[in-house]
Amino acid sequence: MADQAEPARDAAEAAEAPPPPPREIDDLAALKTLAHPRRGRIMRHLTGRGPATSAGLARALGLNTGATSYHLRELARHGFVEEISPDGAHGRERWWRAVRADLRFPPRSRQTPDMRAALDEMNRLSFAADIEAFVRYRHDTPADDPWADAAPYSRGTVHVTVDELAEFFEEFIALTNRYKRDPDTLPPGVRLVRTRFLAFPDPDPGATHRPGPDHEDPAATRD
Repeated sequence: MADQAEPARDAAEAAEAPPPPPREIDDLAALKTLAHPRRGRIMRHLTGRGPATSAGLARALGLNTGATSYHLRELARHGFVEEISPDGAHGRERWWRAVRADLRFPPRSRQTPDMRAALDEMNRLSFAADIEAFVRYRHDTPADDPWADAAPYSRGTVHVTVDELAEFFEEFIALTNRYKRDPDTLPPGVRLVRTRFLAFPDPDPGATHRPGPDHEDPAATRD
């Protein structure tokens, strides 16, 4: 029996669905839910692998089934996952999927100390998971695999105002949304690719007016 499934939907209608509107998470309980290590692992699994049962998640993540069910209910309580009824489900199986969302968080100037602590922990866990996944991909992918060179990487600098940086970010989100597809409309040869964006002002106040060379040529960005 499969541990993952997708409910039947009209592919054309799903493909035309607009991206969800931004949702700001400013509730401390919701932030703490996302900052929980096991719940973060569950969210990453559902987002990357698709719907699953609590038993399937427990096996995949090495967790206790009862605890996994509890974590799923907590995630659902804050609207991060939802229960579904996919085709082919058996008996009393309960299937869950990540809710499609554009999650945003309050700017640091509006965060309370408790909110800041939760978000810092969530980011710490997320960055660590990203690095672990990248290292594993590089280690496990044979050199002759067509995807072996599929890790474009760029370190660059831009000179922008605060407002322009916000516009830059929204353009990145819009570009990412262009390549989001419904599972029923995936063409042959596709593979889940993780995309990450991080931009921050240079901490050195003197490094603001002299643009230097960026590492953006293909030879420098393919490793």
